[in-house]
Amino acid sequence: MKIIYFHQYFNTPDMIGGTRSFEFARRLVLMGHRVDIITSYREKKNLSNWFRTRENGIYVHWLPVPYSNHMNFYDRLKAFFRFAWFSATKALDLNADIIYASSTPLTIALPAIFASKRKKIPMVFEVRDLWPKIPIALGILKNPFLCFLANLLEKAAYYFSDSIVVLSPDMKNQIISKNKISSNKIAVIPNSCDIKDFKYNKKLAVNFKKDRPWLNNNPILVYAGAFGKVNNLLYAVKLAKALKKQKSNIKILLIGDGFEKFNIIKEAKKNNVFNYNLFFEDPIPKKQIRACFSAATMCANFVIDTKETWANSANKFFDTLATGKPIFLNHGGWMQALVSLNKCGIAIYNEPIYKVAKKLDRYMNDKKLLAKAEKQSTKLAKNYFNRDILAKKLESVLLTNYRKQKINMSEIAPGIYKKI
Repeated sequence: MKIIYFHQYFNTPDMIGGTRSFEFARRLVLMGHRVDIITSYREKKNLSNWFRTRENGIYVHWLPVPYSNHMNFYDRLKAFFRFAWFSATKALDLNADIIYASSTPLTIALPAIFASKRKKIPMVFEVRDLWPKIPIALGILKNPFLCFLANLLEKAAYYFSDSIVVLSPDMKNQIISKNKISSNKIAVIPNSCDIKDFKYNKKLAVNFKKDRPWLNNNPILVYAGAFGKVNNLLYAVKLAKALKKQKSNIKILLIGDGFEKFNIIKEAKKNNVFNYNLFFEDPIPKKQIRACFSAATMCANFVIDTKETWANSANKFFDTLATGKPIFLNHGGWMQALVSLNKCGIAIYNEPIYKVAKKLDRYMNDKKLLAKAEKQSTKLAKNYFNRDILAKKLESVLLTNYRKQKINMSEIAPGIYKKI
């Protein structure tokens, strides 16, 4: 197959951010397919025109479009629509048998639908986050007309897709209930575990701690990701305050950047936990995360306490499993059920913060409990979320649509996860 892969925020392992598209695309190349990725170049360099690079056999077409987590919502919208406009015409210059478009942003559906119709080839649409449901629920998108247009675009994306790939079973259920789409059209392919790249490495862990003497061999809770409204990192400040009050030896390390970072640091200082038991670092490239997670006692996924966000499929969750580390969640949903069922960490939400702090302190200082959780995390990574296995499922989805076979997507990737 010749695949046009739309993803506005494509990253290589040398870049900061998730590498799902890179990892799947390079495996598709190894399977014998040609992959052309159409993406944006976000670095602050004096570039204005398209340019192409070759990344592990993938042809990557970059359009310079400034973007940052510090941008406000409407500046982001401008970046979304600019990329959608120019990427649509770019796709017409490329030979292809199938279109694969990955959101967010949801506007990626516009060039994907256009290219699919003009070229008369199938389109598979990947849903990474439930837009516009989340920004509407969080009050980020308030304008009634924009909400109407966003919902219309969502329906169009699903309607014109030959198949849909979602990143969690909760996403699948919510899309079906809202849009009355047959489950036969939807495959569940979550974010995945790169087991070889993230396997625990003692040397990397030792060096990571050595470079940070403030850790002093204490238990470390690590968060590596965005500092946005949905990530709810003010929860980490409250948790640090409660842990300090209880004289816990736990240190919390938050790595990343985003619109909310300044306010979170301000709150940490106000509550006297900044650089006491709550520490901040700038974002690091994906390939350096292994050292950080190897050094961690436990890794966290923080999400705002809104049910619409619980369907997420956070990269940090799967990187934690790949490293064989326990996970801490402060939210409900399918990941909470998975963690509770398989006893690979702590999943607590809607509980007083002092109770959370007590439970976390006991857990992170219990070596036997941690060892059991580490084994369970490794089992989940190998049995359910191995990237190599999920890449083959994605290939099956694409081939089925390319060949116009009438095969139930739920049979290829049902997204059912039981106790290991």
